[in-house]
Amino acid sequence: MNDGNSQNEISEPLISMEEIKSDSTPQHRLISVESDAVLSKPVKSKRVASLDIFRGLTVALMILVDDAGGEWPMIGHAPWYGCNLADFVMPFFLFIVGMAIALALKRIPNQLMAIEKVTLRTLKLLFWGLLLQGGYSHAPDKLTYGVDMRKIRLCGILQRIALAYLVVALVEVLSRKTQSSDQPFNHFSIFKSYFWNWLVGACILIVYSALLYGTYIPDWQFTVTDSDSVHYGRNFTVACGVRGSLDPPCNAVGYIDRKVLGIRHMYAHPAWRRSEACTENSPYAGPFRNNAPSWCFAPFEPEGILSSISAILSSIIGVHFGHVLIHFQDHSARLKQWVTMGFTLLILGLVLHFTHAIPLNKQLYTFSYVCVTSGAAALVFSVFYALVDIWGLRYLFLPLEWIGMNAMLVYVMAAAGIFAGFINGWYYEDPHNTLIYWIKKHLFIGVWHSKKVGILLYVIFAEILFWGLLSGILHRFGLYWKL
Repeated sequence: MNDGNSQNEISEPLISMEEIKSDSTPQHRLISVESDAVLSKPVKSKRVASLDIFRGLTVALMILVDDAGGEWPMIGHAPWYGCNLADFVMPFFLFIVGMAIALALKRIPNQLMAIEKVTLRTLKLLFWGLLLQGGYSHAPDKLTYGVDMRKIRLCGILQRIALAYLVVALVEVLSRKTQSSDQPFNHFSIFKSYFWNWLVGACILIVYSALLYGTYIPDWQFTVTDSDSVHYGRNFTVACGVRGSLDPPCNAVGYIDRKVLGIRHMYAHPAWRRSEACTENSPYAGPFRNNAPSWCFAPFEPEGILSSISAILSSIIGVHFGHVLIHFQDHSARLKQWVTMGFTLLILGLVLHFTHAIPLNKQLYTFSYVCVTSGAAALVFSVFYALVDIWGLRYLFLPLEWIGMNAMLVYVMAAAGIFAGFINGWYYEDPHNTLIYWIKKHLFIGVWHSKKVGILLYVIFAEILFWGLLSGILHRFGLYWKL
């Protein structure tokens, strides 16, 4: 945790990156960053409140879908095709990281310094990703820690963010000389000024599509390594022999992960286990069908290699929105840019999905999914910008803003379950008889006489609101956890 004056502190993404400052004049709160020459000396800046609020909302959504999604499957991850509330969380993070990159790197004129900072932050993200999702931490359900290195999970949320951050930030830094900050920007010239970003994005889309549709998927075998499974230790064969399939057993995303990462290092409880093919309880989790296909028992990595390459596109779109914030001086001009692109992406993605050209799929991170989620992120951020930075309704979203200012802390302690794991370590007689269990049972489920409603309200008030208020206290004392 760092301490300092938050009103003058440069802000950082989930993970944290510096953002541009607010103008002191109430009529026009956000101003553009000037040329690198002007910024040769460090300049203290205020945070962009609407971006903090959007970041806080995304962290809050992650807590909500993780802890209440089991009782409310419509907000949890879609088993395969489609897009539920939980499926917006990752792309929202990546979009925010992209925006923060655009705003931050304008403030570091020295290219070598910028590259060093980008590299160091990437390594920190990878470290925390492996520690939190690699299997070392068993919180909040188990009071143990440690991981079998033969089965450590190599991919995860922070690892994906690290990859997107590294690629987009390096493109932003290395293409700086080709960027023009002097010209009067309009709807089209801003794309031209940052053409390297879009060129890299086009290359990523081409490579991803070529591998997704062009890779031949042979039959494959696996051994069930989940010790809780009734099939533990059994060997299965999955028949494929196809090319271009997007279905669970025979897609290129899973094939590449099995070949590169190794099947032991992939996520053991994929969302497809809640599909109709695997369980009669779909979309809820439940016992496998007696005639469930063999792939239902297999691992699958939702943050795998090929899908993470496609995920970089979400940050590239986010960095464009940061460029608009930098170069356009008028609220109306910014909103026109953002809303136009947001609706364009949203409509394009929905058309691709409903025409069955490219279905929405978070696990594969399909192009239609990129478009729909990035379009949604654009529109949500535009709403926050209008409410907070134009109409001055910032006070309505203070808990979300505080979470957004300490997003890494809340992610680690709440979303990753570290704090709940610590509390669960103090129990009475039975390891399940903990303070958290008592609060859920007696103050929420018991009062509402409904497990579904009780769990939902517990997550909203005892987790999200709690962390919002705690983040507010930390903000009051200028304490932040930054990478």
